[in-house]
Parts: sequence; C-alpha cells; structure tokens
Amino acid sequence: MEIGISTASLFGRLYNEDAVKAIEELDARVCEVFLETYSEYNEDYARLLNSRKTNNLKVHSIHTLNTHFEPQLFSPCERTKKDAVEIFENCLKAGKILNASYYTLHGKAKLKKSTVFTDYKQIGEDMHYLTQITARYGMKLTLENVEWAYYGKPGFFTQIKDYAPDLCCCLDVKQARESGYDYTHYLEEMGDRVKTVHLSDVDEFGKTALPSEKGKFDFEELFKKLAYNGFNGNCVIEIYKENFNDLKDLKYALEYLRNIKEKIF
Repeated sequence: MEIGISTASLFGRLYNEDAVKAIEELDARVCEVFLETYSEYNEDYARLLNSRKTNNLKVHSIHTLNTHFEPQLFSPCERTKKDAVEIFENCLKAGKILNASYYTLHGKAKLKKSTVFTDYKQIGEDMHYLTQITARYGMKLTLENVEWAYYGKPGFFTQIKDYAPDLCCCLDVKQARESGYDYTHYLEEMGDRVKTVHLSDVDEFGKTALPSEKGKFDFEELFKKLAYNGFNGNCVIEIYKENFNDLKDLKYALEYLRNIKEKIF
C-alpha cells in the first residue's frame, strides 16, 4: 500500500500537466488524476500528462468532474445515456494511456435535499453495465461515498452490490464526516471491495485539514482497519486548495502518513 496525492488537491492552483510534475517532485509514488474538464477527457491529454512525469509516479486512479456526464450515465433516456457513455469511454481511453487501475465514480448528484435513490435493482444493473465497459480498458470501477451523490449514506452499497459483483469502492473519510456518519460504517460494508481511500484530516473546529499531528483524525486506526480487511489498494491525500499554504505542506503530510503506514503495512 502506498500513500499518494490527488491532483484534486491542487485544483485551482495548478493545471494537471503541472500538478503531476509537482506531485512527483514531492516524492509521491502514486496519484489520482482528477480530470477537470472536457478538453482533458481524451487520449492526447493523457499523453501530455505522461510526458510531464516519469514512471516513478504511478497513476492509481482517475476521477472526473461529476456533473459533466456521470448523472446521465444512469438516465432512462437511451440517447442521453449513449452520449454520456461516449464521454465516459473517452475518459477510460485516457485512463488506459495513463495506466490507471481504477475510475472513481460519484454517479447521480442529489440536486434537491428531498432526493432519494431507492431503485437499487436498476442502479445496480446500470453499475454492472459500467463495470463491464470499464473492464474493456483494463480498469475497475470504484463507487465513492459522497454526501451529495448516490452513496451518501451507509447501506446504499449493500443494496446494489449483488447486482454489480465487479463494482469496487473508494472510501473518502472527508465525505463520511460531511454525511454525518462515521467512516467505519462505510468501510464495514465496503469490505474487501475498497481499493482507493481519500485521506484528509480535521482540525479542532471540525474543518477539513491537511493530515498532520495537529489534526484530530486517527490515521493509525484507519490503517489498522484497512490492513485487517486485507486492503490491497492505495491511499491518496485529497483536500481543498485552501487547506494548505505551500506545496511543502503536502510533502510534510505525505511523510507524516507514510511514517504511520510503515508501522502497519
């Protein structure tokens, strides 16, 4: 298991072609590439990213801007779904060139507080369809727990997983906090299907923070639980650009987490 950094942590500071270079210079060995916009959802852009880094930095997973097309992957309108799948496949083609192992999915967003997702059979079957497409590009699909999307509460994955046996998971401890549930509730039902973990800390005021000894989150407990589950994926730091001042702060967080990880994995 490696600790890495998501380019999402640099969203608004550096474009991805500069972010991957900066992340490698911080001595990260793995990363998640957060493709930010339509002009990045293609093979040419993936080749550009590859040219800006060396093989020392492995792309563990890719991520895209959720509202661009992911909700439409689950549309009942076939024409709408077809167009969304075309964009999705363009992203997967980019992921293949980057040699990514996983695609991190949010799915539909809750545009209204009253929105609930309970058609588990249909959602599960749609997920299965998407896992099959993802597999064609040598990748696996991971559903992330996200407060404002499909997997906003524990129990959702349990309801759909039998319909999509190849669907994996991404645990985001920040999103678990924002959902109001302890991350352990998500981790328990994800089981051995969790392949990616998004790491962040929380400060004394309950705000998202860069991982450090000043934070309140117990990373040692998390890593122990992952090890107990036989976790064979990677963890990446994913925070907001306002959560740190300088790139050297990211390097410090990386080293802090590695020291904890080395005691357990």
